[in-house]
This record gives sequence, C-alpha cells and structure tokens, in this order.
Amino acid sequence: MCNEQKCAPCPLQVPPVFAALERCLHSWRGFRREKMLPLPRLSRGRLLHRRTAPDTAGQGPGAPWNDLMTLFTKKETSPHHMPPPGLPLLALELRAPWEFGAVLPAWPVLQRAPMGDGHTVIVFPGLTAGDATTAPLRRYLESRSYDTLGWGQGLNLGPREGVLDNAKQQLQQAAQRSGHKVSLVGWSLGGIYARELAKELPDLVRCVVTLGTPFAGPHTSTNAWRIYQFASGRSIEREVASYNLPEAPPVPTTSIYSRTDGVVAWRGSLQAPAKHNPNTENVEVLASHFGIGLNPSAWWVVADRLAQPHGPGAAWQPFRRPSLPGLQLVFPDPHRPR
Repeated sequence: MCNEQKCAPCPLQVPPVFAALERCLHSWRGFRREKMLPLPRLSRGRLLHRRTAPDTAGQGPGAPWNDLMTLFTKKETSPHHMPPPGLPLLALELRAPWEFGAVLPAWPVLQRAPMGDGHTVIVFPGLTAGDATTAPLRRYLESRSYDTLGWGQGLNLGPREGVLDNAKQQLQQAAQRSGHKVSLVGWSLGGIYARELAKELPDLVRCVVTLGTPFAGPHTSTNAWRIYQFASGRSIEREVASYNLPEAPPVPTTSIYSRTDGVVAWRGSLQAPAKHNPNTENVEVLASHFGIGLNPSAWWVVADRLAQPHGPGAAWQPFRRPSLPGLQLVFPDPHRPR
C-alpha cells in the first residue's frame, strides 16, 4: 500500500461511493480522537486502494457524511416537472383490446346515452392512426343521430405540409353544407388538431372533445414524442413553440383523460381554468391510451357532451356522472386527491 504523504495520488479511479465512504471514515477517526471512542477494526486494504483524500478543511466533521448521503438522496425536481408514464403503466396498454371488447356487453347501456340533434361531428385519429381506428366511435355516434365524418387524410403522421389546411377546408365545407356549427372530436394528437381549429375558426365550431390529448405538459411528458418526430420528420420542440397548446379554445371544451394512461402523463391532459372561456372541464375515465377511443365509458362522455343544448338561451352544463346503477363505478370521483 502506498504512503499517501509521500507518493503522488494514485491514478486508479475509485468509485464515488467508495471515495465518500473513505472520507466518512477519516471524519470518524478525527471525531474518535476528540471523544476517545473505540474504533471498530475494519480492513480497508482489500476494498479500497488508498488515494489522497480531498481537502475537507473548514467543512466540519459532517461534510463527508453529507457527501455520501447525496449519492442516495433522490434529487429534487421542479414542481412543473412532468415525467412520462413508467413501464408498469406502459405495460397496461395491452388491455386496449379488452376495452373494445367491453362495447358489446355495454351496448344496451350505451343506447341510453342522450340522443343528438343531427349536427355534424368530425373525428380526428391519433398519431400514426387513420379513420379505421375511429370508425367504431363514429358508428356509435351515428346511432345517437349524429352525422359523423372521418378526417379523410389517411394515416395521421403529424401536421405536415397541407394537413392543417385540408382540415380547415373540411371544417368549412361541413359547416357550409349543414348550415350549422360542427363539433370536433380528437383522439390523442387528433385532439390537438381539434383544439387549434377551434381557436382559428371558433364561429364554425360548436364544441371540442379530446381523448387522451397531451396539450398541457412538455413534449417529454409523453412516451410518443420520438415517434412523432420520426413519423412527421419535424422537430417537436419547434412545433410546440409555434402554438399555445395549453390555451383553451373559445368554445365549450371537454378533455377526457385517464390516470392509467401509459403513453401520456395524465396531468398533461388537464385543461386549466380559462378566464376567456368558463365552459371547460376535465373528465376522468378508466382507460388506456390506445383504448380510450374504444372505451365504452369514454363513448358515453362523448355522446353526453355532444348532446349539450345549443343556441340562444342554452346554458352549458358540466358533465355529471350518470345515475344509472353501476355506471358511477367507471367514472372516478372528480373530487378525489390528485
């Protein structure tokens, strides 16, 4: 073993945790000499190759111990930090087929949802998805007397050139053809389109309903942002900077979200209260991200929100959990702690 008072520091790199333990031992030796406490016999030669310890003069005998504890203490994060869902929730996304399978036994109950007035509803699919994924939801809304439309642009690979212009043109044509305002429903990324169209053309939009849409958090709060960049060929940071996504549209807006979403951090789907629009709300359901657009409880909320009265003298009402037996179990208490 080298003499640390005469030879140069050993070039061998010692793991930080061992170095911190060594400094703790040096501090304990000094404390023992002052208090005359017995020192346990420890053979460090087999564990550590000694090196010159950093100068801790003036830091007190507790400095090395504090240095050691920082290795095991969880770093503090900003209150605005919003990590994406972890692996356990991501694994739960495998339940999506069972959510769609629940539609058949739930169909008699779904038929008791409020009937619509026949106005047009455009449904936007999620990232890398197309109109085939929203067809079941559109068929259900048609059974509730709505005139539904897919977005008609194939797979949703992000807002590439012409995508938003085509969506805007479709909205204008639908409103002109029907002579009434159009409701917009969007699943995940499709909800971003619905919200932004409502901001740009509020006079043509009756209401907006989103399903698992990440508009309130940073782009890193989802597990799909790299897929977005790969599919769209665009920088998501520049895309996000081009829009004020957290701002609520100036029309009645409902965000349907799930705390068990394995792709989007659920707090990133919460609409904050808006002074310019008091008619906003967040409704929680028990669903996965891949299954929320096929989930019977989410379908109920969509049908209920689209059936809101519209026109002069009509007052918007927030969603209320249905009183039918058993349905309150699939809609968590909105007042429970977050």
